[in-house]
Amino acid sequence: MTMEQAMHILFILSILLTPAVGCYTAIFGFGDSVTDTGNHVILSPSNDIPHMGLPPYGETFFGHPTGRCSDGRLIIDFIAEHFGLPLLPPAGGTLLGGINTKGGVNFAIVGAAALDSSFYEERGIRNIYTNVSMRVQLNWFKDMLPSLCTSRSNCGDLLEGSLFILGPFGGNDYRHALFQGSSKEEVWSFAPKVVNAIASAVKELIKVGAKTIMVPGEMPDGCLAVTLSQFLSTSSKDDYDPETGCLIWMNKLAEFHNQLLITQLDHIQKQHPNVLIIYADYYNAAMTLYRSPQKHGFVGHYKCLRACCGGGGPYNYNSSAECGIPPSTACSDPSTYIDWDGPHLTEAAYRLISIGLLDGPFTSPQLRDVCRATATFKHPQAI
Repeated sequence: MTMEQAMHILFILSILLTPAVGCYTAIFGFGDSVTDTGNHVILSPSNDIPHMGLPPYGETFFGHPTGRCSDGRLIIDFIAEHFGLPLLPPAGGTLLGGINTKGGVNFAIVGAAALDSSFYEERGIRNIYTNVSMRVQLNWFKDMLPSLCTSRSNCGDLLEGSLFILGPFGGNDYRHALFQGSSKEEVWSFAPKVVNAIASAVKELIKVGAKTIMVPGEMPDGCLAVTLSQFLSTSSKDDYDPETGCLIWMNKLAEFHNQLLITQLDHIQKQHPNVLIIYADYYNAAMTLYRSPQKHGFVGHYKCLRACCGGGGPYNYNSSAECGIPPSTACSDPSTYIDWDGPHLTEAAYRLISIGLLDGPFTSPQLRDVCRATATFKHPQAI
């Protein structure tokens, strides 16, 4: 790493480590494995621990597995830290008792899709991870809400002062179908339905009383080691972006999804001027890493597409030996990798994506400006 690269990384770390205390009193999270902080592991049978509940998951920050699909913290963790809030406990932990929900709760779970399982089952598509869809997570939240409030007015204050992070959703809707043999054309046709479901969920949160809702777009799944491995034998040279090595058509699907989502969110925002809807551009925040990996401290082009932890193969992803399951092994320094285990990214990558969201150009409206306005209005002593 050059001195210039080291100084660049230190600068952006200093931004993230300066918390914007006072903007929000709590965060409520919904989503899939990009956001799950432990629900899938907690809700799995004790005699069948999922691989993300095994070492080396969590090794970088926590020193042990937490159920997060990374070597450390996720985007939602960095967002919580930035706003001076505790890391969100998984909602499943309430079954065990003793968790502190004062700073919010996370309802996201590995494998979650935007559309209900019945939609896919009718088409012969199976979700091997969970039947907990986005709608089920919203129901969890509504069922838990009375226990989070001491009174009706207190509940209103809680909802008004909270940041709701809805997603990302969509990756499992598309990948599960594609990996099980659905045609690209059929899966492409799912996108309007998926986005309509997300839009309905936003409206549902508004109806409950949410005032600030962040909705992430799709990640560039065409850059993931799991996707690149899945379609390696059926792809030609022209299917790959020569700049990044990512699958063009898969990323085009994510871009299509995101454009539909932006249109829907704009429409909802106009309908509800007293609610703030923030689009979080996870796609382009991540693509900056894939386009210039060495600038951000990662291994060079194409090498950065390999998973740090995996069971071998061109992209170090093997579905028969996923990270945590022998004979898979992990790299010695996850901070030099973008991809952690095939479907998910490293803490280092999530940290940089978070910086792009919190203090960069990858939210609309820009979160840093929104937060300053919120803090100025609600907490003038914090400015």
